[in-house]
Amino acid sequence: MSRVNVSWIITVLAVELVVLSVARAHSCREVKTAFQVRQIGPLKWVPETPATDVDLSVCKYTGPSCCTRKMEENYRAAVLRDTTQNIKSYSFELKFLISEHTTAFQDTFQSLLSFSQSHLTSLFESIYTSVSSSITPHIICLFTDLSHFLQGTGNVSVEMAVNSFFDNLFPLVHTRIVNPGMAGSISMGASDSNQLGDCLRMTRQDINPFGPHPLAMAEELVSALRAGQAFSLALAEGSELMNITDTAELSKECVRALVRMHYCSHCRGLTLIRACSGYCLNVMRGCLASLSELHSPWRQYVAVLQDLTHMVAGEHNLELALLKIRGHIEEAILYAQLHGPRLTATVDKVCGHSSNVSSTTVRTFPSTAVTPPPANNTQDVPGADKIGILAHLHREFVGHISRYKSFFAILPETLCEGEMGVDELTCWSGDDVVKSYNGRVVGNGVHAQRQNPEVRVRGADPVLLKVKDRLEKFNQEIQEFMPGVGYRESWDDDTGSGVDSSGDCDDEDGCEASGESLVTPSLTEDDISKKVMKVPFHESPIIWSKPESDASLSMASFINIILTLGLQLFFI
Repeated sequence: MSRVNVSWIITVLAVELVVLSVARAHSCREVKTAFQVRQIGPLKWVPETPATDVDLSVCKYTGPSCCTRKMEENYRAAVLRDTTQNIKSYSFELKFLISEHTTAFQDTFQSLLSFSQSHLTSLFESIYTSVSSSITPHIICLFTDLSHFLQGTGNVSVEMAVNSFFDNLFPLVHTRIVNPGMAGSISMGASDSNQLGDCLRMTRQDINPFGPHPLAMAEELVSALRAGQAFSLALAEGSELMNITDTAELSKECVRALVRMHYCSHCRGLTLIRACSGYCLNVMRGCLASLSELHSPWRQYVAVLQDLTHMVAGEHNLELALLKIRGHIEEAILYAQLHGPRLTATVDKVCGHSSNVSSTTVRTFPSTAVTPPPANNTQDVPGADKIGILAHLHREFVGHISRYKSFFAILPETLCEGEMGVDELTCWSGDDVVKSYNGRVVGNGVHAQRQNPEVRVRGADPVLLKVKDRLEKFNQEIQEFMPGVGYRESWDDDTGSGVDSSGDCDDEDGCEASGESLVTPSLTEDDISKKVMKVPFHESPIIWSKPESDASLSMASFINIILTLGLQLFFI
């Protein structure tokens, strides 16, 4: 009797387990849970049990399905929202990198300008006190023009700004320093009636009272500020480009493919299975085909940024050029003093107003020694805290931006990293659960998508096509404005995405089975090549000047440079 009862109990339990298993297989409970957790839409659209007569437009299936047309609509909105957010999240770090360093570099540039202006003002306040009040407005005007040029605002010429400053300095030096006896008899105001002052200003470049120093100062500033201006414009262009790409829209075909990849498996109750690697790459490369077209001009743009950063902090050192302004002007005044008799004779011939000044006028030559401010006051000097920071910013920025050379090429792989079942035995192919994806995996770019089995790409996005053209044009103009930047060795051999021109891909692009892991392209920095373009930038008011010659420095120049470097180290 006990054996019969035991057998009966076992039979009942087995039947109940079968019933429960069948009931679970025909339940949409897990689908509803995923629908709620992922915040896809109202739960009322999810049925309790799968149906067989559902009219679906994307997730078509002949068997029972837990999806409805309303759920598909919610799935479309969800994949559009999530994919767009994922793209923005991956680009956020790049946008932040560019924007933060734009602010850091601009703040440093302006602080260096402020410090250099204060440095020059102190020269006249401490040594050439007789011209201090009169020259101050011209100092302000000079550095205002330099600031505008550096920012790329206004039609400003560095050479004209420097020449204008020395034009206005000449009357003051001639009447108050070289011939101090004239200061009491002839006013050096800005009035048009001041014939001597006007004559000296107009003939300054012909008389050449300051020797080679104005030209040397102009050439150094032109070289350094051109690099700084180009770098500022390049950073601004990068920020704007990233803002535009963030607003790029996904096509209807892309959204349909994303729904198939992410949610059609849910319709069959498979909420945990992941997409095959090759399948995901096809979908993402199809969706981001137009963005991938930005890879080549973007990679060259990053090379331009790296080279310009190096020029600003190294080859055409902006910091050193600004710090040397005081030295150039001090040497220019000293040159005028040393050649006082010849200068006065020349002015007498040209302007004819200083013959009444005694030729025996005693001229004092101020010492070129510069005494730095006390240590406890260095923090009060505007910009002193920025000295030496350009080199640090250069290293930091180049180190970070080099990692984003292939940003647009590897974006599909980056987005797929969190979606693929790399270590799983099975994966979702868009139609069924498989061991591996058998479809052909295409490469990046619009042309390669002609053979994409998952996404139909009709053509390049017009908005992104304009962005590509704009970036290519910007790269070309910068290279014309600053010859030699942006060229890299083996440029034509490096696509940066593992994709050949035919649109096929190699093993690293996911052409193997879905269990294979992805290998992203190498992001190592290339060396700067020696190619040079010699076409002038058509929008620039500046004529490209040759670098300062390597002629030996005068003793005054040598002393001034040593003192300037000492000041720099002192403030650090």
